[in-house]
Amino acid sequence: MDAVKILLASNSPRRRQMLQWIGVPFRVSPVDIDETPWSGEAPEPYVRRLAETKALAARGLVRDETLILAADTIVADGNRLLGKPSGPEEAGEMLRALRGRVHRVCTALAVLLPGAESPVVDLCISQVPMRNYSDPEIDRYIATGDPLDKAGAYAIQHPEFRPVVEFQGCFASVMGLPLCHLLRVLKKAGAEFELDMVQICRENLEYPCMISERVKAGENIG
Repeated sequence: MDAVKILLASNSPRRRQMLQWIGVPFRVSPVDIDETPWSGEAPEPYVRRLAETKALAARGLVRDETLILAADTIVADGNRLLGKPSGPEEAGEMLRALRGRVHRVCTALAVLLPGAESPVVDLCISQVPMRNYSDPEIDRYIATGDPLDKAGAYAIQHPEFRPVVEFQGCFASVMGLPLCHLLRVLKKAGAEFELDMVQICRENLEYPCMISERVKAGENIG
């Protein structure tokens, strides 16, 4: 069996699933940090700070040449941060607030190599247009329980609810792990992997990504 190469400092089942797609050996060690936003903190610096803090908090869990990968995703309605809803009522409030409008999903990735003092951080910001779903659709979706562990109370990949329309950004980022950005930040940190992220996304998400080449070229796009 190959040695573990990545420590994933996240408890997200979707991130675990997506790392399994790329075939790089990893183990999961979530860290517990204070995720309270600072007063007046905007969404983009907030997710960057949390991803970096998680990576640093996981440093003591590594005893070999394993690199640390931490991530954080937030749904932003303007400057309002939408995390996971506290229950069905708040999930409904979030879904009604986002309905028929465009919001941002911000995912930050932090990679900390063995011996490095600080992680390398990259940020993916996606513009997400929501369809004009009905109140009964919201109620049926909430009844499935799916929104309750999702930032913004929705999953872009949900096969029945399908909340997003005419999306042109990074589908994987809205799920929590932008794969082309991951490859880019690994390269920036000095840990290159020979991976075809475009093909991995195509096979697992059935999504024809239109921005992958621009991401790989270093463009600030999501």
